[in-house]
Amino acid sequence: MSVTSDTSSGAPHIDPGSWAAVLTPRLAQFVAVARHEHVTRAAGELGVPQSTLSRAMARLEDDLGVALFARRGRTVALTPAGRTFLASVERALGSVEQAAEAVRADADPASGKVAFGFLHTLGSETVPALIRSFRADHPRVRFSLVQTYGEAMIERLRAGDLDLCLTSPVPDAPDLAARRLDEQRLRLVVPEEHPLARRRRVRLAEAAEEPFITLEPGYGMRRIFDALCAEAGFKPKIAFEGEEAETLRGLVAAGLGVALLPPPAVPRPGVRELAVTQPRAVREIGVAWVDGRPDTPPVAAFRAFLLSRRGRLLA
Repeated sequence: MSVTSDTSSGAPHIDPGSWAAVLTPRLAQFVAVARHEHVTRAAGELGVPQSTLSRAMARLEDDLGVALFARRGRTVALTPAGRTFLASVERALGSVEQAAEAVRADADPASGKVAFGFLHTLGSETVPALIRSFRADHPRVRFSLVQTYGEAMIERLRAGDLDLCLTSPVPDAPDLAARRLDEQRLRLVVPEEHPLARRRRVRLAEAAEEPFITLEPGYGMRRIFDALCAEAGFKPKIAFEGEEAETLRGLVAAGLGVALLPPPAVPRPGVRELAVTQPRAVREIGVAWVDGRPDTPPVAAFRAFLLSRRGRLLA
C-alpha cells in the first residue's frame, strides 16, 4: 500500500488501496481505545456499539499484520508496536485538528481571512485606504496581501492562493469573473530638461523617436503601453525594462528615456508628467475572482465592498 503522486499537478494522490485510505477511518477509534485501555469505555465516548469498536480494532491489527493491543478481559494494554503507532497517529490527528481549526477560523464572518492580490502601483495609497475603510465595519477581518504583476496574479488566483485581486487590464477569461471598478489616466513622463517638459499636454506620437523605459513583458501596464503605441502609429524603441514604476521614474529622471505611467503617489523630483491627448491613454482597473468558487463570508463581504466603490476606487 502506498500514497502516490499525481504527476500532472505534483499533489499527493491517495490510492483507494493505500494505507491512508484504509486506516484513516479507524485511527480516532484506535486512539480512544489506547487512551482508555478499555474497549467499552472507549465505545461509550465515541458513541458506537462496543462490538463494532472491537471488530474495528481487530480489523486494524489484521490490516497491519501487527498486534497493537494485549488483551486482558475487557481491558487492553498497548504493545510496544501499539505505543509506536499511537505516537504517530496522535501527531497525524493533531495536524488534522489544526488544519480544521485553521480553515474554520479563516472562514469566520467576523475574524476570517481574505487573500488579496493587487498591482504594485496600487500598494502605496489605494489598497491601504481601501482596507482601512473596509475594516471600519469589519475590524477583525485579517488580510494576506500579495503585490505582483498582472499575469502572475491571475495565475495565483487560479491556483487558489488568492481570493480576489485588483488588476489591469480587467481580465476576460471563461473561468474568471471580473468587474471594472475605475480607470486611471496615464501620463508621459519625461526628464525635467527634456524639450517636451515645457508642455502640459502631448500626443503620444510626438514621442515616437524617444527611447522608452517600460515595465517588462507580462505586466498589464506593458500590454497597455504596447497597444497605445500601436494605436499612435509607431513601434517604441525600448531602452530599459523594469519591474516597478517608481524605479522607471528614477531612470527617466536620470535622463535615460521617457515612460508612459500611471500617476505617482508622491511627485517625483527631476521629471515632468504630461497629459496624453491622443490616443486616449487610460488603464482600467477591476476586481477579479474565480467564477463559481465558493466564497467565505469575509471574502464575500470584501468583494461587495470593492464593488460598492465602483467609480471612486482611486478617490
